[in-house]
Amino acid sequence: MGNGISDSVDGLKDSVEQSKVEITDAEVLVQRARLSDYAVLLKPRVMSLVVFTGYAGLYLAPGHIGFWPAFVAVLCIAIGAGASGAINMWYDRDIDSKMERTINRPIPAGRMKPNNALWFGIPLAVGSVILMAAVVNNIAAALLAMTIAYYVFLYTMWLKRRTPQNIVIGGASGAFPPMIGWAAVTGGVDLNAVLLFAIIFMWTPPHFWALALFRAGDYEKAGVPMLPVVAGVRETKKQIFIYTVLLAPIVILPAFTGMASLYYGIFAVLISAGFIYHAIKVWNDETVKAPKRMFFFSLLHLFLVFAALLADKALTGIF
Repeated sequence: MGNGISDSVDGLKDSVEQSKVEITDAEVLVQRARLSDYAVLLKPRVMSLVVFTGYAGLYLAPGHIGFWPAFVAVLCIAIGAGASGAINMWYDRDIDSKMERTINRPIPAGRMKPNNALWFGIPLAVGSVILMAAVVNNIAAALLAMTIAYYVFLYTMWLKRRTPQNIVIGGASGAFPPMIGWAAVTGGVDLNAVLLFAIIFMWTPPHFWALALFRAGDYEKAGVPMLPVVAGVRETKKQIFIYTVLLAPIVILPAFTGMASLYYGIFAVLISAGFIYHAIKVWNDETVKAPKRMFFFSLLHLFLVFAALLADKALTGIF
């Protein structure tokens, strides 16, 4: 009898200890989820593209910059982009909860309070600009501040919900990073820096409209006036083709401005022809297959254009 009571007590103690361990493990998992959610707020996939093009602007710019200022410049571009993404998720939480593509983001999924995202983004935004000014230069800092303000106030809070031209005008925010990188080295902006801006600016509409074609139902449910929702599928396809054709000479132009060699120019012709080919396929395809393919090719297209510019300069320096 006594042994039975003792065993029961020991078993109860073991159960309590096991429960404590399980609770502790659960707390760790929650903490991990919380940290991962803050990472999601930064929009890491978008940030990676922004960082890459920002670094490209820094590398392609004439002149020299030390390792530390260069590192800080790229870091500030990344932090500024992430801060913008966090504030965007705070503001867009209502429409994010209606779209399949965004419903699992931390705020609409209920894993984070909206103000957490806001007060996470604001200090990062302000801090990135201050650090850029302190370590790099005021022009690069001013461009970074303008980029953040443009994305948050002009695109997110004004254009996105009011006009089908939201991507055309608002896309400029994603085109500023190479100019920031350029200014970090030169302390200013010249024709070639504007050309890098123009490549991304003209690339953005066909890239996002291809996405909008196969996500039109999402945007319609959320009340976002993307071009397919407002103007229809055929008009969207026409605009995709027009912008893709207009983009081609801009992509080729660095070979004629001294920023890149003729070898880059030949590659730019080929990659632009591939993009136009996808635009034609979108025009002729009544399904969502071609828009999906064009969307993913557009990501590859922009990466390869900037990678080719980087490689061209590196190889030119060697040979």
